[in-house]
Amino acid sequence: MIVAILLVVLFVLYLLSLRGRRNAPGWKGLLGWKYAHRGLHDAEKPENSLAAFRAALEHGYGVELDLHLLADGNLGVMHDSDLSRTTGQEGRMEDLTTEDLSRHFLQGTSETIPQFSQVLNLFRGKVPMIIELKTVDNNYAELCEAVCAMLEGYEGPYCIESFDPRCVRWLRQHRPDIIRGQLAENFLKSKANQPFFLRLAVTAQWENFLTVPDFVAYKYAHRNTLGNYLVRNLWGVKGVSWTLRTMEEYNTAVKEGWIPIFENFEP
Repeated sequence: MIVAILLVVLFVLYLLSLRGRRNAPGWKGLLGWKYAHRGLHDAEKPENSLAAFRAALEHGYGVELDLHLLADGNLGVMHDSDLSRTTGQEGRMEDLTTEDLSRHFLQGTSETIPQFSQVLNLFRGKVPMIIELKTVDNNYAELCEAVCAMLEGYEGPYCIESFDPRCVRWLRQHRPDIIRGQLAENFLKSKANQPFFLRLAVTAQWENFLTVPDFVAYKYAHRNTLGNYLVRNLWGVKGVSWTLRTMEEYNTAVKEGWIPIFENFEP
């Protein structure tokens, strides 16, 4: 009997830990859009390039993009911290300065690594942005501060997300006016190099009791985990689905009520 009661109490505590924030101001400008993953990119327009962002803007898509904190405190747009895949050069984004960005060409094209300020000047509030924060070396607070400072006064819809719960918690504490999201997937199935308990906690979304996210951005293939189901259906937290690579995946995600992030085709 005692064991049964204990299990019920633990399950109730788990349900309470999954809570998120519902209906925060700012959602109106983000809903109803299709989001191009790292811009509308192809062989001529590399991912996270100004050319890819310009193409998304011209086709009427919102965009998802990734930010890193540079060595001089500025912000660069790139998915990987390691520069080798996208530029063919050694090094890390976090060790570059603003001046260095123009010397790193993306995937054999004439496009260089953009500054976040250039992206903001391009969009000027015309399309919404899903902004992912990429942390390294415990730099989450400095990254969050730099991003929020650059967005100050920006007139256009955006939200901020991160795999790092510390970023989402920082936003909750310091900028509750910003729509915030927790990126997640089933880390028990992935090859993440993290301790088992941490992978279990993030997969189950226990960190929500600290971050209280407005949305959870979950990997499409892993979207049916118990925690993700409860977050959306018990607490009514909005869901973003990434990354949709076929029309079938796109149609399924939209039918299920997910905000779609797509890549390598046009829905």
